[in-house]
Amino acid sequence: MSKLENKTMEQSSKEGETPKKRPYNLREKKDKKAAYRSLIRAELADELYDKILNIIVVQKKYKDPNYSAKDLAKELKTNTRYLSAVVNSRFGMNYSCLLNEYRIKDALHYLVDKRYADKNVEEISSMVGFANRQSFYAAFYKNVGETPNGYRKRNADAKKK
Repeated sequence: MSKLENKTMEQSSKEGETPKKRPYNLREKKDKKAAYRSLIRAELADELYDKILNIIVVQKKYKDPNYSAKDLAKELKTNTRYLSAVVNSRFGMNYSCLLNEYRIKDALHYLVDKRYADKNVEEISSMVGFANRQSFYAAFYKNVGETPNGYRKRNADAKKK
């Protein structure tokens, strides 16, 4: 703690106030996270990575809007911190972004496939695993850079030409 922080805490305790907490240090928190990730053995991380791919991608669990990191950790017989560390280090994103990435890939397919032309965007968002239209639109725009309707229209126009 700095001299100024010590002095402030001493003054406030003298005056009968509760001492002020040390300011939140984001860098310190980041270092702790990185240190935690390094505690996972490489073999265990590889094994979890393969199992995550199998469950999320092959079994298409990402289509379940209620499938949480806690559910996946339970299925993998591990804890959510290990799961989160592996997802962050191996996939380069957090758990919800990972699920959303696969959901958006499916949505891109459904939005341009003629067999799903009768489905509106809300139905497609449910088909791929989003709980509501708002989260679908937000994730779609974040990943693709345009709205689902805009993407569908642009691809329909491109096929007409």
